[in-house]
Order: sequence, then C-alpha cells, then structure tokens
Amino acid sequence: MLDPKFIRQNPEIVRAALNARGASCDLDAFLALDKDRRGFLSKLEEAKAGQNRLDDEIKAALQSGSPPADKLAVAKELKKGITTLEASLKDLEIRFNDELDRIPNVPQASVPAGGLENNQIIRTWGEPRNFAFKPMDHLALAEYLDIVDFKRGVKISGSNFVVFKKDGARLTRALINFMLDLHTGEHGYKEIMPPLLVNRASMRATGQLPKLEEDMYRVEKVDLFLIPTAEVPVTNLHRDEILREEDLPVYYAAYTPCFRLEAGSYGKDTKGLMRVHQFDKVELVKFVRPETSGDEHEKLLNNACKVLELLEIPYRVALLAAGDMSFAAAKCYDIEIHSPGIDRWLEVSSCSNFEDFQARRGGIRYKNSGTGKNEFVHTLNGSGVALARLVAAILENHQQPDGTVAIPQVLRRYWDGRDKIQK
Repeated sequence: MLDPKFIRQNPEIVRAALNARGASCDLDAFLALDKDRRGFLSKLEEAKAGQNRLDDEIKAALQSGSPPADKLAVAKELKKGITTLEASLKDLEIRFNDELDRIPNVPQASVPAGGLENNQIIRTWGEPRNFAFKPMDHLALAEYLDIVDFKRGVKISGSNFVVFKKDGARLTRALINFMLDLHTGEHGYKEIMPPLLVNRASMRATGQLPKLEEDMYRVEKVDLFLIPTAEVPVTNLHRDEILREEDLPVYYAAYTPCFRLEAGSYGKDTKGLMRVHQFDKVELVKFVRPETSGDEHEKLLNNACKVLELLEIPYRVALLAAGDMSFAAAKCYDIEIHSPGIDRWLEVSSCSNFEDFQARRGGIRYKNSGTGKNEFVHTLNGSGVALARLVAAILENHQQPDGTVAIPQVLRRYWDGRDKIQK
C-alpha cells in the first residue's frame, strides 16, 4: 500500500498515477475519510488526556479525604464519551484501511501512461524461425506425439485443465529442474518449497486482495486460497519481520503449481496450453535495499531471459504501460516468446519492482545501519519462467519435418542423453 502521509501530502501525484493507470479510485472520498479519521484521533487523544488529568485529581482528592463525588460523575460521563469515540474511530479505521487497500502503486517515471497499446518493446533476442516445411501448432504436435491429453483433463477437472503424460510430463519435469538448477547454481537464489494454500493476510500483503478475490480459487471451509503464484507465499516468508541489513539482498527461487480462476475469460487465448487454470512456474523473489532496487530489477529480468536463451527460444521484452501493470507494481517488464505454430508472441514472465508497496502491507522491514531506524525493504519478483506456454513454444520452435521435436541441449542431461521427442 501507499503511505497515507504520502497520499495526503501529494494528492496530485497520486491522482496522476490513477489517471495513467486508468484506475477508478475516488481519491477525494479517501482524503475526506482520512481527514475525518484524523479528527476523531485528535478528539480521542484530547479525551484520554482529560481523563488522565481527572484521574489524578480524583486520586489527590481521595488522599486528602475530600469526597470526589462530582468528579466521579464527570469521569463516568467522560468514559462513556471515550467509548463512543473509540467505536466510531474503529469503524472509520476499517473503512479507511479498505479504501487504502484499493489504491494502486504509483508507477515510476519511466513507465508510459495508458493501456497495453502503449507497451514498449525495448529489446529482442533471436529471430523467429523460418521453416522449410509447414509447421504444426502445439496442439497438433502434442496430439501426434501423444504427450498431452486435453480431453481427459476436461473430464477429470473441467475446461482449461490438461494432463501431461509420457514425454510431455518428462519435459515439464526437466524444465522445472533445469530452471531451479540454473537460478540456484548460477544466479544466487535459495530454493524454497512453500505451501500451496495461503491465508488472507498473505494474499493482502502481495496485493491480490481485496481487488482480485473473484479471480482466485478459495477453499471456503477454511478461508484459504490456492496460490495464484509462488510470489504470495515466498514474499510472506518475512511478513512482520525485521531483516538484518547485512543479509540483504535476499534471493529466493520456488517451483510451485499455480491456480487462476480467470483463465476462461480470455476467449481465443484459451486453446491448448495458451491459458490454463493450473500451471507450473518457477518464481524468483527478491528483498533488497531501496537504493538498489532499480539495478536488482534489471538483474532479475536478465536472470529470467537467460532461461529462454539457453532453451533457444526467440523472445522480446516489453516495458509495460501503467494501465497494463499489476495493481502493486511500480515498474514491470513482460518477457514474450515467439510461437511459430500460431505466429504470436506469448507472455511467459512478468518481472516487477513493487518498491515498498508490498513491504508496507506486509510489515517487511530492515534496520538501516546509517539511520538506526527500521525501514521498509523493496520487493521484486518475476517468473523464471512459467509453463505451460513454454512447453508449447519448445514444441513449436524445435519441431522437425518428420514430426519429432529436438530436445534443447541444456535439457538433455535430464533425458539420459536423448536428443528428441518422438512418437
């Protein structure tokens, strides 16, 4: 969340950020609510100070033997007034915090305003493959090679669920192991295996609640949520903690399945492996000092890009416009891979810098050795990277004229040296 003091002192900056995002928050209503809340706080503080003075007078009267009946009556009325003020303030605090939770992060100055049409391609790697034969899309390849069962996924669970089998399952496992080995062995991340169910406090800290609750899978009986990304449990590892400055930066990598209810709302993007309700992902999370978060963001992006370079998949990097970023992000890069079977670019990673937005929500701080104060860390995260679109891109980019698929060199050690997937 944003610092309420920052909003109060910089309403035009926040208003400009809302306009850049196309967000529909009523900032004037929030500021009015903040003013009322601070007014009640002031009244409550004055009333409690008066109560303390009256308590002292009553004690002095009792010690001198003077019956303080009049003062006791005043104290009784004062206590009733304080109780009423506390109840009103509690109601205001609930409304205030709910509205504060709905104000998105302020984009960095380098982020373009507007929606996805204003996203900027800032770099590319590799060239889309020119085929000497007519390429198949991943659905046709998966069915021909018998490595993904789309029909049984629907039978077992419903639309937008799939079953990977045989070499499809092995490809998925190989990719997960490869990415974890790369990020932990070469990029300095510590591996985490977190729970797949999280509570409301965890979902709120990373910004999924309250805005996105309808897009999440919720287990109503216990009021827990299936994670939409490992970002949620991994970021919350340090919720309400004070980290040591000498331990920063902290890097974590985690493989988890991810669950998103919104998959069916994207029409043409739902075929095959394009958008599914359950998918696998290796997530990268960072906790860093504020002054280093810009550089750490670029390193995070490069770590995710390295996965695709080693897999020999052409990609491009887009700087997202404010209206296309997540609610909590201050700056975000999307990495898109080329899918020759459908001749489209598919997003497989979002690398975001949240600055102190998530840390404020989650109470994640560090002790600054220079100031001696506890200050909020900056949090960052990115997919390093997400399946199942990556599986689709590998099948399509590495397919051969005879219908086989060449296994990328970096994956062959997970395949006992095999060099292709064949029927």
